[in-house]
Amino acid sequence: MNRRKFIKTSSVLLTGSVMFSGCGMGKSSELKFGWVTDIHYALAKPKLKRYYAEGLIKFKEAISLYRLSDLDFVIETGDFKDQDEIPVHNKTLQYLRSVEAEFCKYDGDRYHVLGNHDVDSISKSDFLNIVENTGIPNESSFYSFQRNGFKCIILDACYRSDGIDYNKGNFEWTDSIIPDVQLEWLKKELNKSNSPVLIFVHQLLDGEGGHYVNNSLQVREILEKSGKVFVVFQGHLHKGQYNKINNIHYITEKALIDGSGVENNSYCIVTVRGTGKIVIDGYRKMKDMKI
Repeated sequence: MNRRKFIKTSSVLLTGSVMFSGCGMGKSSELKFGWVTDIHYALAKPKLKRYYAEGLIKFKEAISLYRLSDLDFVIETGDFKDQDEIPVHNKTLQYLRSVEAEFCKYDGDRYHVLGNHDVDSISKSDFLNIVENTGIPNESSFYSFQRNGFKCIILDACYRSDGIDYNKGNFEWTDSIIPDVQLEWLKKELNKSNSPVLIFVHQLLDGEGGHYVNNSLQVREILEKSGKVFVVFQGHLHKGQYNKINNIHYITEKALIDGSGVENNSYCIVTVRGTGKIVIDGYRKMKDMKI
């Protein structure tokens, strides 16, 4: 397969300045990574325009591109797998193993963000014991890493409003928070960072209710106060969207799963530059963006 076989989309230009106050980074710094979200792989019957069994086929196409590209890492932002209408524990784990095996065909650094469907009938420990986040202990559902003068922070919003972890479907998908312990960890990670920060999360932070983290306003205040966060990458809302709030960009990628056939795939390559420019090369349904 060569690059010409990957279908590009049209472009969207979004304007706005980005300030990296107090962050040590040269303008020549650049971070380039592959990004995909909401694969929802399972051998289940299609429902709600979700063609679960095609998730693996579509993901293979994305991985083929990423293997041809010079990337710093690849990340998926949640709902990596799904389940049957009547879930069977061992089958659900096998769906996860199958999609993770495809991810492992990319031989560079790989990272996961926990999504609500990742724990719809299994536990967080079940999920984390099967997947690998490069250089991260397998019990960590939220974590950070440094690359090319940037700090990447991965958040886990799979907690109920009472602070209890999502576990084997003990939750409503609209009830999502980032609990106090993780918020304190986030503050410390931001305070000690001398680099501009990228945030990755499944549920959305740029609004309230429904697809949004219930305490998203509190999280945004922490991000804004740090003066170091300039972009948040999100999944969960399958149609995708873009917002800018108080000089932070919130980019939600279109879901890979929705619609049948390769023409309904969605994935991208993101380039973040030290000048503050963000370039998204979108494939299939995911549009190019320049911010």
